[in-house]
Amino acid sequence: MDLDSFFVSVECRDNEELKGKPIIIGGASDRGVVASCSYEARKFGVHSAMSSKMARRLCPQAIWIRGDMEKYSKCSNEITEIIAESAPVFEKSSIDEFYLDVSGMDRFFGCYKWTKELKQRIMNQSGLPISFGLSVNKTISKIATGEGKPNGAKEVPSGTEKGFIAPMPVSKIPMVGEKTTQYLNSLGIVDVKTLSNMPVEVMQSLLGKNGILLWQRANAIDHTPVEPYSERKSVSTETTFEADTIDVKMIRSVILKMVEELCFSLRKEGWLTGCITLKLRYSNFDTCTKQKSIPYTASDEVLMQHIKELFDSLYNRRMLIRLVGVRLSHLVHGNYQISLFEDSAKKINLYQAMDKIRYKFGEDKVGRAV
Repeated sequence: MDLDSFFVSVECRDNEELKGKPIIIGGASDRGVVASCSYEARKFGVHSAMSSKMARRLCPQAIWIRGDMEKYSKCSNEITEIIAESAPVFEKSSIDEFYLDVSGMDRFFGCYKWTKELKQRIMNQSGLPISFGLSVNKTISKIATGEGKPNGAKEVPSGTEKGFIAPMPVSKIPMVGEKTTQYLNSLGIVDVKTLSNMPVEVMQSLLGKNGILLWQRANAIDHTPVEPYSERKSVSTETTFEADTIDVKMIRSVILKMVEELCFSLRKEGWLTGCITLKLRYSNFDTCTKQKSIPYTASDEVLMQHIKELFDSLYNRRMLIRLVGVRLSHLVHGNYQISLFEDSAKKINLYQAMDKIRYKFGEDKVGRAV
């Protein structure tokens, strides 16, 4: 299940004047980037992560709206609660995308009918449009969902999966990006059928392990299970000082460095966090923690601001501190750039350049000045 034009829906669901018009979410300045856009804008070639300057050139008549990450996160949690009340097993694969395992439902109610009624329930309670695809595995379901957009549904009966995706361009397969598409096209592999007929050994020689996975998906093979959703997932770190301290400046520096390291871990794994927690242990071993629910993000800058606010509100005893810790929880998979509504393309490029240095030379090779 996938929420259609989620940014646009959040901002415009009650605004009849904007319906049917090309809408772009992001910074309208030449230095900004597109966070998302409506289907009307996509017809002009606009897409997420495109520079605002290019988007304006392609679709000068578009209406620009600044995204609201807080509202976006709130709506995502609202949808999660509705699905959790109904689905036997579900996976929240990103902020606006879910996989549901409804195996066996056909014997009692009918999988398609049940899923369609859940879709209607979500729309009635949230006001948000939603699309879904129904099939025997995740890959085909995701492709079917895309074919059902906007605000539609698509069922692929068991046994028809290969025929369903065979005529599609290879770019329709999940994990196939622009560069991979160009590479495959240069080899004469334009559609999924051609790819599925390639010897798997050839695909492995061309793309390594990804070549095998790509061949399997082209042949509608995907045994990946639906991973039950849990908000207990987290990343954390803590440190005990060599000597108990009341040096506030130094303590701030340590927790900011912790946040920076944890954010890099999030981005490396493709996670966003919706909750940040600070832990302080005093010299007498009293331990205090304080957490804050936040709009989903993996931005150092955003999370550093939150941790500073938590520290200012939590550290009020003016006692020597023995240990500090930071935890990021309520993790979901998602695109890092969607949390950067206010950032310029220049700043995003800076983040990406710093991460590349860390990947290549180590996490401690580059960092922010405190």
